[in-house]
Amino acid sequence: MTVHPAFAANKLPATPLSTVGAKIVDAKGNAVVLRGVSWFGMETETHLPHGLWARGYKETLQHMHDFGFNLIRLPFSLQALRSRKISGIDFNKGSNGNLKGKTPIEAMDLIIAEARRHGLLVMLDFHRLNDREIPELWYGDGYTEKDWIDTWRMLAFRYRKQGNVIGADLKNEPHGRASWGTGDLKTDWRLAAERAGNAILKVNPDWLIVVEGIEKNVPGQKLPGHWWGGNLEGVRKFPVRLSKPNKLVYSPHEYGPGVHHAKWFDEANFPKNLYSRWETGFYYIVREGIAPVLVGEFGGRRVDSKSKEGVWQRCFVDFIKQKELGFVYWCWNPNGGDTGGLVKNDWKTVESDKLRFLQKLLGN
Repeated sequence: MTVHPAFAANKLPATPLSTVGAKIVDAKGNAVVLRGVSWFGMETETHLPHGLWARGYKETLQHMHDFGFNLIRLPFSLQALRSRKISGIDFNKGSNGNLKGKTPIEAMDLIIAEARRHGLLVMLDFHRLNDREIPELWYGDGYTEKDWIDTWRMLAFRYRKQGNVIGADLKNEPHGRASWGTGDLKTDWRLAAERAGNAILKVNPDWLIVVEGIEKNVPGQKLPGHWWGGNLEGVRKFPVRLSKPNKLVYSPHEYGPGVHHAKWFDEANFPKNLYSRWETGFYYIVREGIAPVLVGEFGGRRVDSKSKEGVWQRCFVDFIKQKELGFVYWCWNPNGGDTGGLVKNDWKTVESDKLRFLQKLLGN
């Protein structure tokens, strides 16, 4: 199969996407490397992606395309999709007048349609249940598993004919009590992912089902610590079983010491120890041809060659490049907290150090 490192301007791959071994492929069998960025905000109290107080949504999407991305990961909350209110928007900026009077999901419709016009794929990300925090499990905060699955069914049906919406990131960063391979129906994320994934595929058999890892609670796991959503050690013994196996993608999250100074950053063999961690935590899935891996989140403020965060991030980008992995960078937003973003506070000026740093992945 032919790997296309970059899509032509404003041209989408032939969808739907599927998998062959450890590759994601388009409808013509060509391998597709997803190069994405998260644009968050719809999982917060604004119920819209952030930055629309400073810039139009059409202009923002054009900028993402010009950066070299071909995918947007669009986080949302269940609370937002059930709301009728949006905020944090200047309707006089650029194209934002189109959003006036819209509900959150109607605004999502417009953003997705505009993304298509700019040659951008969209992966929907169930980031939160409420608008405030990431839950450990796929239920809680006053919401049930049925609420979670019914929301996915609704989205799968709503966008079944919108070809640039390519999949469902089922739940952001399971952690805490979340387990994998334990058989506990209340905590086993692998089993929950199967229930939700198969429910989606009944409604929309075209979507990719994107399954993140957990934090801990994997029987026999080798590494003592993982990031939230980063632990996919359980896949070898307990793979996710879908009705359409060629729609499954695993998606670990990976961060550096700027997010949390984990003990592996202080080991004597840093940064060489990182490579064995990545192999044990998720890359074996690709090496053994089990399924594709899409790095669902990584990012940080430092990209230099001296700080630990900069060294970590450089090593990880080199790893992604060498292994030809798809990725989603966290994040576009300058208000990205401990990671920062790809644009400055005016939502227009590029963080030039990061742009230069990411060029090797973006094919520009």
